[in-house]
Amino acid sequence: MLLLPLFILCLLQTPILPSFSLNEEGLLLHQIKLSFDDPSQVLSNWDARDPTPCNWTGVTCDPSSLSVTSLSLPSSNLLGPFPSLLCRLPNLSSISLPDNYINGSLPSSISTCLNLRHLDLSQNLLVGLLPPSLSSIPNLLYLDLSANNFTGSIPRSFATFPRLQSISLVANLLNDTIPPFLANISSLKQLNLSYNPFIPSEIPPEYGNLSNLEILWLAGSNLYGPIPSSIGNLKKLTDLDLSLNNLIGPIPQSFTELPNAVQIELYNNSLSGPLPSGMSKLTSLRRFDASMNNLEGEIPDELCRLPLESLNLYENLFEGGFPESIARSPNLYELRLFNNRLTGSLPQDLGRNSPLLWVDLSDNLFTGEIPPSICGMGVLEELLLIDNSLSGRIPASLEQCRSLTRVRLKGNRLSGEVPAGFWGLPHVSLLELSENSLSGEISTAIAGASNLSLLLISNNGFTGSIPVEIGSLDKLVEFSGSNNQLSGPIPATVQNLDQLVRLDLHSNHLSGELPAEIKSWDKLSELNLADNELTGRIPREIGEMPVLNYLDLSGNHLVGEIPIEMQNLKLNRFNFSNNHLSGSLPPLFASEIYRESFLGNPGLCGSMIGLCPDSGRSAAKSLGLIWLLRSIFILAGVVLVVGVGCFYWRYRSFKQAKMGNDRSKWTLTSFHKLGFSEYEILDCLDEDNVIGSGASGKVYKAVLSNGETVAVKKLWGTSKKGGDEDVEDGRRRISDDGFEAEVNTLGKIRHKNIVKLWCCCTTRDSKLLVYEYMPNGSLGDLLHSCKGGLLDWPMRFKIAVEAAEGLSYLHHDCVPPIIHRDVKSNNILLDGEFGARVADFGVAKVIGKGPNSMSMIAGSCGYIAPEYAYTLRVNEKSDIYSFGVVILELVTGKRSVDPEFGEKDLVRWVCTNLEQKGMDHIIDPKLDISFKEEMCKVLSVGLLCTSPLPINRPSMRRVVKMLLEIGLGCKPRLEKGKKDGKLTPYYLEEGSNEGNLV
Repeated sequence: MLLLPLFILCLLQTPILPSFSLNEEGLLLHQIKLSFDDPSQVLSNWDARDPTPCNWTGVTCDPSSLSVTSLSLPSSNLLGPFPSLLCRLPNLSSISLPDNYINGSLPSSISTCLNLRHLDLSQNLLVGLLPPSLSSIPNLLYLDLSANNFTGSIPRSFATFPRLQSISLVANLLNDTIPPFLANISSLKQLNLSYNPFIPSEIPPEYGNLSNLEILWLAGSNLYGPIPSSIGNLKKLTDLDLSLNNLIGPIPQSFTELPNAVQIELYNNSLSGPLPSGMSKLTSLRRFDASMNNLEGEIPDELCRLPLESLNLYENLFEGGFPESIARSPNLYELRLFNNRLTGSLPQDLGRNSPLLWVDLSDNLFTGEIPPSICGMGVLEELLLIDNSLSGRIPASLEQCRSLTRVRLKGNRLSGEVPAGFWGLPHVSLLELSENSLSGEISTAIAGASNLSLLLISNNGFTGSIPVEIGSLDKLVEFSGSNNQLSGPIPATVQNLDQLVRLDLHSNHLSGELPAEIKSWDKLSELNLADNELTGRIPREIGEMPVLNYLDLSGNHLVGEIPIEMQNLKLNRFNFSNNHLSGSLPPLFASEIYRESFLGNPGLCGSMIGLCPDSGRSAAKSLGLIWLLRSIFILAGVVLVVGVGCFYWRYRSFKQAKMGNDRSKWTLTSFHKLGFSEYEILDCLDEDNVIGSGASGKVYKAVLSNGETVAVKKLWGTSKKGGDEDVEDGRRRISDDGFEAEVNTLGKIRHKNIVKLWCCCTTRDSKLLVYEYMPNGSLGDLLHSCKGGLLDWPMRFKIAVEAAEGLSYLHHDCVPPIIHRDVKSNNILLDGEFGARVADFGVAKVIGKGPNSMSMIAGSCGYIAPEYAYTLRVNEKSDIYSFGVVILELVTGKRSVDPEFGEKDLVRWVCTNLEQKGMDHIIDPKLDISFKEEMCKVLSVGLLCTSPLPINRPSMRRVVKMLLEIGLGCKPRLEKGKKDGKLTPYYLEEGSNEGNLV
């Protein structure tokens, strides 16, 4: 971003400048326009030739005086510091700039905006302390600074706001206690302090004195202790949110004295005891959420006597519109009690007197039957009763509940047949009946379930054949019906299910041949038909499925050869064992590593010892002959050249023993067509060829006979532990699971910005990974060495974009997504043209359903996201934080941790110095300052990626887009760099293709 004086100088140099026609306020706003970076051209009509700014985008004027009264530019992609010049607009009463990229600190001069009534700077990049002078704005009514990066405490001066009605500081970095003195703002109607890392403290009981308070949000604020009963004094309170804290004790009885309460959220605490009696007095209540606590007792019958409009006991799912008759009702009611210890039967009148929309009583201890009146008003959309002990039949009345969209009854004791019409409800997208004792057949009425995408009926007693009507479910994504008693053939109509991703029907009695016409299953990733009675041959068409990575056909009666087309698949797991297959194995599968996938097929032959009937005897003869020839050779060597031969043999034996190169025991698994053998690799494992040594092993440079160069990583001795890794003597001993993670991850990836894994070589005690060779080493080694000057800004920008595209591919294009878990500059390798490759997937994880909790922290100091360090829960946001640190390294030239920072890491060092010293003290002095504007923009992306709150971090796909937008905006400058002999990012070159897979 250019400096303001430079913009003004450029403006003065313009040959014709009609800005003299603007009034004084217009001139001020035009200067403000020049101080912003406006890539979306939102301010393009702020024309200096206009007499007033009243017709400009976002500007509102008083109709009589034509004086500016309001500036509103939400979500406009504006970047730059807060424009203090706004306070020189004498009648400005409202500033609304949410969801932009306003950075730096908020100046104390904002207190000179004397007529300001409304200030909204939420969702920006502001840093530093909250200005105490804000309370000096005499007419301020509304203050929203949410989703920024303010630190420190809430100033004590805030207690003196004379007229403030709403203050929102949600999702910042405020790290002092929640101050009781805010209770002195008697005019306050909204107090929103959620999602700040406050010092653990109790809810100030003084807040009960805020007699005008309507909204109180303290979610995720490190609160502990009991809820003060004084909260019941807030008679005007409509919305209370105390969720995601560590509150204990019972729900205060005084809560039933909140006559205007519409929404009360207490979820994810440690509250105990029963629901308070007298809840029928809360006649305005629409939503009461106390899920994920330790509540006990039964659901009071009085809840069924309330004028309910919505009852939801798990999650807020306001998707789509309400029925018009419901939308007009004044009392939409939602109750969430998910994951508690509630007991007893469900109230039998549940739904009889109330048009319930959602019911979720999941993860409790409820018994008895599902109330038949639960869809009494015919508008029930979601019925969620997962993991209780409910028994009896599914009520017949539910087959008439045509409003249902989601049904989840998994993990109960339901029995009997499913009502026929229940299978064919027209709006249901999820039908989950797994893990019950249900029986009967799948009704042909399922043809009416036109919106069904997930059919989950595993672990029941369903019988009969799969109806041919299932082929009409053109939105079906998953059909899981394992561990039932289904019989008959798989209907040929399943070929019509072109959206199918998972088909799991293992452990049934299905018979007949596999359908051959399955080419339309181009989205199928899992096919499990194990342990049935299927016959016939394996269709060659299975080998044409582009994304299939799990295939299990074991335990059937399949015959014939395994089609050669199976080699086309990128399978993580497959199993053809225990069939009647015969013939030769496809060459790719003729390896010992795949042996267990083919056992139990007497007629199946291949190169694996012990797979075929006579292979063990033949192999023994071959081995005996080999040992005999070897003995003769040794004896001849002793006779012919006793001294030299003996010395050479002992030296060779010593070297082989040291390097683990007993060639007869090595197994090679290739992932690409190779022009070399494992023996060439083993011969290069010499100490003279070592080019690096890290926590997980040594790296060798291997120049092969065909002139090709590869990198070989020899892992330290592996651990049998089930964890991610075992650390011993400073060495990271990768577990078998860790080795498999890297092999399985890199073996199936094909992307130009992910390092290519050629093959792996394994023995019982040693493991080698063979990669493409990166002549320029790692980004970290180059950037932080004396050669760091070789990386000019265009080159660093190119590396950032390419590494971001590699990670974006892992997060968004892999199925399922992959998280790297150790993103750092040392794991970004550079080829001969300084092209970036993401490497080292030893601790990578595939993202599955539900939370991904790890047994220990993986990653490197300075790169680990704060929430990962505290919770061991990992998702793609952890990678995004680490990549943000890499961006900061590229801009600053600093390491992620450095003694220069003291107790800080690079992220905190950048924030502190940016606030105190400015951008010039952050940029790497080796870089050309003419690229300062671009560096500032890229730095903003890095700071956004390293936001302490994961929710504020953009996706990797969004990061790539932001970087590309910066690059395209800087194209003329970077192209000039190219003419000067500097490298230009590839996407600015002719014929470039972003994200092209290789």
